[in-house]
Amino acid sequence: MRSQTEGATFINPILSSGPDPWVTQVGGVYYYTHTLGDRIGLWRTRDVTDLGHAEYRTIWTPPAQGPNAHAIWAPELHRLNGKWYLYYSATASGFDDDAHRGVFVLENESTDPLQGEWIDRGRVNTARAGIDGTVFEHLGTLYFAYSPYLGAVSGIALARLSDPWTIAGEEVVIGRADRPFENQGGRQIMEGPEFLAGPRGQVFLTYSAGACWSDNYALGLLRAEGSNLLSPTAWTKSPAPVLSSANGVFATGHNGFFRSPDGREQWIVFHGNPAANMGCTARRAPYLSRVRWTASGEPRIDRPSAPGIPVPKPGGTTRR
Repeated sequence: MRSQTEGATFINPILSSGPDPWVTQVGGVYYYTHTLGDRIGLWRTRDVTDLGHAEYRTIWTPPAQGPNAHAIWAPELHRLNGKWYLYYSATASGFDDDAHRGVFVLENESTDPLQGEWIDRGRVNTARAGIDGTVFEHLGTLYFAYSPYLGAVSGIALARLSDPWTIAGEEVVIGRADRPFENQGGRQIMEGPEFLAGPRGQVFLTYSAGACWSDNYALGLLRAEGSNLLSPTAWTKSPAPVLSSANGVFATGHNGFFRSPDGREQWIVFHGNPAANMGCTARRAPYLSRVRWTASGEPRIDRPSAPGIPVPKPGGTTRR
């Protein structure tokens, strides 16, 4: 492998299709996944900007019947306590409504997530129906965040985990859709929470705001003050989106974070549409942008680059 040469670039979007994209980085290797609807697949590469040449494998297909049989959405791969865990949203067989959606977990003991056996650990024992589960560790505690349905709106809830699939204790709603930018496309929605650690140990959660079929689907930001993350008063909400439609890219939402191969840069992966009025379909594609930090430690996400415009590759990216 040769080191990245000065001026190496990539083009957004990095695939032609990829709703709800997610990137995990372990040992210099990137694992990528997105919503496929009827299965879960993983891509593996050392150059996350070149997924078209990445190794791909379908690693799990749902059962024909049961609580996790349909609408396999928003998969996320995490490495926890020496094992691999995949979190995903699913709907029970025979239903296609919000009341029958939940977050489920798969576990794999193999060192290679493209190999080994994926064990179904069932549904996370959330207090409500919901989607878009994620996990993160802070000060030695493992947390689970997801988007529960709260009557006619949705929000973000947080809880501690006793193991990667079991909530222990109280589940707290830390955010409800109550801002104009969260009321788009006829629905008041906060979904897709994702953890981002600040440079000074701060805790941030991005989330997708509004309905995914709206061109104004965007990313909002929650920030925590203090160590008690389960106190709703610890969380404040940015008054405006931190990533929204720009440069011919629309409906920018549902994201994940990763670092460049050299570890010096923070990046974000998110999906967007390359034209207006394209809706919430498989035409949504994955884009990458830099995340920069202000002097006070607040994240600032680069605006989406226009399709076809060269973007510098993440620092330390290796050539194939």
